[in-house]
Amino acid sequence: MAEAVDPPFDRPDAGFNALEGWTWVGCYGGYYLQADLLAAFEHGFFTRQWQGRGPDELAGSISAGVSVHRPQQVHSALVLSAGQALGEPWPEADGLVSDRGGQSLWVCGADCTPVLLADPDSGRVAACHAGWRGVAGGILLEAIGQLEAAGSRRDHLLVALGPAVSGPNYQVDTTVAEAVAAALPGSLAALEACGALAPDPLPERHRLDIRAASRRQLELAGIASDRIAVCPLCTVAEPLLFHSWRRDQVKAVQWSGIVSQQSD
Repeated sequence: MAEAVDPPFDRPDAGFNALEGWTWVGCYGGYYLQADLLAAFEHGFFTRQWQGRGPDELAGSISAGVSVHRPQQVHSALVLSAGQALGEPWPEADGLVSDRGGQSLWVCGADCTPVLLADPDSGRVAACHAGWRGVAGGILLEAIGQLEAAGSRRDHLLVALGPAVSGPNYQVDTTVAEAVAAALPGSLAALEACGALAPDPLPERHRLDIRAASRRQLELAGIASDRIAVCPLCTVAEPLLFHSWRRDQVKAVQWSGIVSQQSD
């Protein structure tokens, strides 16, 4: 039985701290993070403490009796219906949108942003793996478009951006920064103005806050800022909590998932 808890670890190296707008949830298998904005939906952003346990096992920690849906992620902007991603071989994509109730949608990452979207009116949900390529390709806009096509209103959607690499820890070249800026749409100056881009000491390099860029893209697409939750935790800076490719150069991930509530 999962329940919201105060940060449960009193060891100084535990890595768990109280986060405004976010809640640590404890269950028999460990602790995972939830966005208070999505409190009406069963969901979770898991940590490296769940290493070795995939969506088939993690789904039981956030809900009972749900089907499991996940893509084979390829750093794309492709979004599929959840019904297309049920069982192996997992289809290549980086986003899923629910098409019936009781579906748990999963994405993984180790620095890229896990993004969970929910429609409180219909119970529809979506999950996206949003790295710079996904943001540049408009993966969040595609997920929103598919939710709208199914009957959702974009101005009613709720969005949570989970733990990911922070701007100070994410060095990119100018080509990457320009690709992300163009997808907002905007310029490098516009990225700087919204706090998504900062200078780097090296020439032709920048520090990119991919979550800030994602948030701005969502706002420009018609999602109000108070309907977007951004987790402040950085995967690079929290080695006890998260795997990070940029920090460790090891292929390991943490999972994030959300359960649809729509009626069939």
